[in-house]
Amino acid sequence: MERLDKLLAATGQWSRKEAKALVKAGRVQVGGARPKGPEDKVAEGTPVTVDGRPIATEQGVYVMLHKPAGVVSSTQDPRERTVLDLLPQHLRRRALFPVGRLDKDTEGLLLLTNDGPLAHALLAPGRHVDKVYYVEVDGRLDQQDRRAFQAGVTLADGTVCQPADLTVLDPPSQGLVTLREGKYHQVKRMLAARGKPVTYLKRLSMGPLTLDPALPAGAWRPLTPEEKASLGR
Repeated sequence: MERLDKLLAATGQWSRKEAKALVKAGRVQVGGARPKGPEDKVAEGTPVTVDGRPIATEQGVYVMLHKPAGVVSSTQDPRERTVLDLLPQHLRRRALFPVGRLDKDTEGLLLLTNDGPLAHALLAPGRHVDKVYYVEVDGRLDQQDRRAFQAGVTLADGTVCQPADLTVLDPPSQGLVTLREGKYHQVKRMLAARGKPVTYLKRLSMGPLTLDPALPAGAWRPLTPEEKASLGR
């Protein structure tokens, strides 16, 4: 059970004060009936409308973003445009944060949510969640690179990466990299250690979640019920 005004404010579309005013003006219905006041308690799953329009009152928010190059994977930055700047104001009020990070010049799938336990489950080192990247390099990928990835690449600073998968595409300057960990700039550092610097990088999937091919760079959409179910939500 949640207070009606708090539930409305949690959608990010109104402040708590504005939500109270909506209720007092008779513009809100709960389960098809007019509530007594903004302090009324609402059971989870009860339909709520404002001016006859259904309001999504779920506490968890799950957004798929096709991150473009040129924005940073942060909630705020004094100098750079952030991924939250790509969202409408009502979502920015929902305390969303990116699950993991993509470099400023890296594109692709980014999950934004306010669900801390889910973020932990996807990012915890012991979970080994697969992350697949499309990569273009300056050079030619080959089977020696593939075997080196399978064995665990040693980075320039001596760090040894866990075994990863590398699929060489046609042309061989392109490939697919699957990681099961998330070290800083890992794909770029692994390929630099092989003498093949990355010129373009895009994340295609993270665990069961795959970037929607119909979603252009810079665009976002809510996760579908099937996608949320695949994440256990």
